[in-house]
Amino acid sequence: MLTALLWLTTLPAFAQAGQQADAAPLRFRNTAEEARFHALTLQLRCVMCQNQSLADSNALIALQLRREVLELMRQGKRDDEIKDYLVQRYGEFVLYKPRFERSTWLLWAGPGLVLLGGAGAVFASVRRRKPATGHVASDDGQEW
Repeated sequence: MLTALLWLTTLPAFAQAGQQADAAPLRFRNTAEEARFHALTLQLRCVMCQNQSLADSNALIALQLRREVLELMRQGKRDDEIKDYLVQRYGEFVLYKPRFERSTWLLWAGPGLVLLGGAGAVFASVRRRKPATGHVASDDGQEW
């Protein structure tokens, strides 16, 4: 019973050791690989965070995904292949700039449609106003 209790108390230490290993800094072969890695991780979103790039997030899943991205790069995958792989696993949410597809057309066209609708409302409002009926002349000779 005592050994089981001791074993259970050491489990969090093992879990933290695994997280510490994941937090170790990545080692790049050269500056070109590092530049490509940073450019790519800035284009990808952390799947756990609300609005942080993979490069900026400190979440454990982001650390693991950065390692996975680096491994895919070292396997010779192109950037679009890496993005396709991550989209297949996590959906379009993982991309900061979603692709223009049938499912995302409203996302891309929405701001323009809202702007056109607002301009149309302003135009209709101005057009409905009645023009001034006439100019009132002043007797004192001053212009206001």
